[in-house]
Amino acid sequence: MAVTTDLIKKLREMTSAGMMDCKKALEATNGDIDEAVVWLRENGLAKAAKKADRVAAEGVSLAVSNGKRAIIIEVNSETDFVSKNEKFMSLIEEISNTILNSNVNTLEDALNLRLKNGLTINEACIEATATIGEKISLRRLGCVEGSNLAVYNHSNKRISVLINFEGPISQDDAYNICMHVAAMSPKYVENSEVPQDFKDAEMHIIKETTDVTGKPENVAQNILNGKLNKKLAEITLLEQSYVIDEKQTVGNFLKNNKSKVLNMFRFEVGEGIEKVVSDFAAEVAAQLKGN
Repeated sequence: MAVTTDLIKKLREMTSAGMMDCKKALEATNGDIDEAVVWLRENGLAKAAKKADRVAAEGVSLAVSNGKRAIIIEVNSETDFVSKNEKFMSLIEEISNTILNSNVNTLEDALNLRLKNGLTINEACIEATATIGEKISLRRLGCVEGSNLAVYNHSNKRISVLINFEGPISQDDAYNICMHVAAMSPKYVENSEVPQDFKDAEMHIIKETTDVTGKPENVAQNILNGKLNKKLAEITLLEQSYVIDEKQTVGNFLKNNKSKVLNMFRFEVGEGIEKVVSDFAAEVAAQLKGN
């Protein structure tokens, strides 16, 4: 069967694959569109496998809630251009809704959930990798159930917050605290959550950079402890000055509202991933030398 433009267009609409890939698939299957779909999937999966080891440090974070359960996810891509891709954003929306309406609480279980098209989330990410041309992966997940849940998604789609509150805090105040967490990036809710290893490492740095020569031991120790407490206040939600009212801490605000934070999640796209910094000029020069 002749490979016509209309046939290529039809296959592209069915699969979202590129025009040249559709042409190759139809030529390889003598114009049989059903076999061409299979050919594209098989070759696409092979291409996706080659991309599996690439660093995907861009993408989108998203937090959603149905009032009883809330989830927060990070889905990664290789470039930030993909976040403007309609197919990618539709996939993220379906992934988030599927996880939200399930009872799974771990990333491993979430990857095995099935979407409406019958593919698991893991399979859908592999298929998206083949179609979009970049490594796509569901990197992490946070889930919580409660009666007073609040979520915030920043407009850049790179920062999301999910907090589970206890107490009569209003929805507006809960949302504002989520915005505070997005802006101030606390790592822990309270001091008791900060690992002792972190405290010891910070105290070591403080001792190395603070001159307490000639001061009485108790005075010197108070100075060192004061600096440590200041550092801990920077990364602890309850000790931070509340951005809405800097005259009080978040902890005092919550106490005045007879409420407290039970769980806090803050996802920022790419945090903790070592990005590959490429030298474009050097790459081009190397290719020219190779030729």
